[in-house]
Amino acid sequence: MSEALPAFQFYRETRLKEVELNGRKVRIPEEWEVKKVADLFDVKTGTTPSTKKTEYWENGEINWFTPVDLSKLGNSLYLKESERKITKLALQKTNLNLIPPGSIILSTRAPVGYVGVTTIEATFNQGCKGLVPKSEVSIEYFAYQLQLFKKDLENRSGGATFKELAKKMLEGFELITPPLHEQKKIAEVLRSIDEAIQAVEESIAKLERLKKGTMEQLLTKGIGHTKFKTVELNGRKVEIPEEWVVVKVEDIITEAKPGFASGKRDENGIIQLRMNNITTDGRVVLDQYLKVPIPKNKDINDYLLKPGDVLFNNTNSVDLLGKSAVFRGECEFCTYSNHITRLRVKEGVTIPEWLVYNFIRLWQMQYFKQIAIRHVGQAGIRKSDLLNIKLPLPPLEEQKQIAEILRTIDEAIEAKRQKKEKLERMKKAVMEKLLTGEIRVRSDG
Repeated sequence: MSEALPAFQFYRETRLKEVELNGRKVRIPEEWEVKKVADLFDVKTGTTPSTKKTEYWENGEINWFTPVDLSKLGNSLYLKESERKITKLALQKTNLNLIPPGSIILSTRAPVGYVGVTTIEATFNQGCKGLVPKSEVSIEYFAYQLQLFKKDLENRSGGATFKELAKKMLEGFELITPPLHEQKKIAEVLRSIDEAIQAVEESIAKLERLKKGTMEQLLTKGIGHTKFKTVELNGRKVEIPEEWVVVKVEDIITEAKPGFASGKRDENGIIQLRMNNITTDGRVVLDQYLKVPIPKNKDINDYLLKPGDVLFNNTNSVDLLGKSAVFRGECEFCTYSNHITRLRVKEGVTIPEWLVYNFIRLWQMQYFKQIAIRHVGQAGIRKSDLLNIKLPLPPLEEQKQIAEILRTIDEAIEAKRQKKEKLERMKKAVMEKLLTGEIRVRSDG
């Protein structure tokens, strides 16, 4: 799969007409139509066979899709395998609808609006509806359009506890319908962008596997060593180079300071980084952040971050405990919450990056789950347990070399991540213009 996009020829449509589409006025090309879902598709409902009857589930071989399956598609439209499968007996004994390949499955409950295209015969649960074409259409084109109109589908849904889109409401939902050859061409353009995004995602996954393997090798075996010794590290026997030493976290830091709690927001206050600002791969991200009041009973200078600080997530769900990152000055006059512990390393002994890479390795090994203290609704790591974590310490120069190698891989991953984000922005912009006909793609049809 290539990351490169094929060339398409586009032009701006000038011959437009105003039509009614799901309660609002839109402009579409003169020769395009608006049709209801019921005009284009037979709408099928789903169900769940009794889970008490093992003969409906054990050794199942027929795909049975749910909104959860649809939510995992990411930048792909195509449904290949469901997480759970049903037996032929379940299909015979219940009112399940088996729909053919080339149909749409749409989540219509908790949440509304996930879309997938079947590649083989499939069934689905009551949280979905199946759309089986009545005549030849580009199924991908209409799947993309349903994605585009997700908000409109949600607005048609009812329910106090959770939103649900009724069959009748879905059947009356209106879709923009170009000629078939143009449906296919539009779908081809959007599919090419999806395929480019998926290729970048595969590159990222490959680099992340490379990083994980390289990190494991470098953080325990180092660079160019031939003689090793066996040591105990956090309950495990590990071989490390003879000249390395084993230290505790407390031996290589000058402070371990939790942040301050704030249950309020204040747009005129101070930025406070929280758990969601630390990624599992060691980055500080500022796509969202809170501003909070400056606490009156604390010296705010004690909580200001400076480049080189290590941020460690000390509490939250068990899966996210131990997320850590090096703060590199991503924001000015910036503090952090009580769910984060700030570590400052001893200069001349270690570097922040080396400590964070070790924390990432331990997180990947699920070590923090093992030492977590469970509380009601969340888990935490005690400061004493954090400080007692044992690490193999190379000489400072080797730490820097190891960090440089891993940083190079991180930079390659970040470049791919930015490329993916750019493609996703492109898809969003192109999608709306193509599916409404504001911009058209040249076709030989």
